Amino acid sequence: MALLHKLAPFTSLYTNTPHSPPPRRHVIISFSVSPFTEKHSTERYQRDQWVYQSTTQEGQPQTTPFPPLPCDSASLRDDDIALQLPELKKLLQVLREKRECINGEGCEPGNVFLVGTGPGDPELLTLKAVRVIKSADLLLYDRLVSNDVLDLVGPGARLLYVGKTAGYHSRTQEEIHELLLSFAEAGATVVRLKGGDPLVFGRGGEEMDFLQQQGIQVKVIPGITAASGIAAELGIPLTHRGIANSVRFLTGHSRKGGSDPLFVSENAADPDSTLVVYMGLVTFPSLAQKLMHHGLSPQTPAAAIERGTTLHQRTVFAELKDLHEKITSAQLVSPTLIIIGKVVELSPFWPIPTKEESCLMQA
Repeated sequence: MALLHKLAPFTSLYTNTPHSPPPRRHVIISFSVSPFTEKHSTERYQRDQWVYQSTTQEGQPQTTPFPPLPCDSASLRDDDIALQLPELKKLLQVLREKRECINGEGCEPGNVFLVGTGPGDPELLTLKAVRVIKSADLLLYDRLVSNDVLDLVGPGARLLYVGKTAGYHSRTQEEIHELLLSFAEAGATVVRLKGGDPLVFGRGGEEMDFLQQQGIQVKVIPGITAASGIAAELGIPLTHRGIANSVRFLTGHSRKGGSDPLFVSENAADPDSTLVVYMGLVTFPSLAQKLMHHGLSPQTPAAAIERGTTLHQRTVFAELKDLHEKITSAQLVSPTLIIIGKVVELSPFWPIPTKEESCLMQA
């Protein structure tokens, strides 16, 4: 019942030239094309069209025009939620009636699945993830769930976008919690789709904790996190005997939207470790300076990968001191993963000759 009580307030509501020919995923694609759900894309509204339907006086369904795109993102968000509210309530009622018809009494709560969809390539999905995606009643999906993955959703399922991007959250985290709870309480099989792994910088732990406190069973289906999937795509071993004995995942998120990264980088400036930075485009200049200040060599190999493992992947390689300039020159956009460490030069795409290679060429 939580949604019916709480939805109402919502309405007030590069590639560098490598040593060998690159695979097709390293071809530069037009900047305007994205394999993911961008916040105001036509594809998003077409995919979620069911939730914008209304009923005429004759009882016939009609599609409400998609919300306009005002400059004020807060206004857009409020209008969007207001348009969705009637159909969300209707779907809740249908699900309740369906379960009552089957059971002959009040329905038991449904299950919620937190499903990791990997970094973008649908072939990296687990078999279990595919099975659950196809059997869902309702799927709440994030921005970084690729369009190719969403194509696997069963024909009778409903999709609802709840993605977040800088400056625009289609739903707050609390609203996502309430949506998950309300549809689970109605007996639905609810799938929460997240890019990468749901428990690696995906706030899956918060959603799981909230639902379990409400008595809802939550099952987690892991996904290949971006660090593993994208590093493998480039032939970068995250650990390597004699080169990197550990790997550390960092969030590039800033404090209160600034350019200073959350992570205290003096603990990360380890030449024998590999650093992987998620969501770090904005804060990377500050992070790089701090790493070098705390002793990490400016010549440390590094790479930035935009839209990794998809056909739209673009990659820049550089030494740590030069990577920000390369990122800016290539105009990389989110999502971009950054890998820092000596293992990066083990990639067959690393364009800078090592000292050993230079000596061989001179000989």
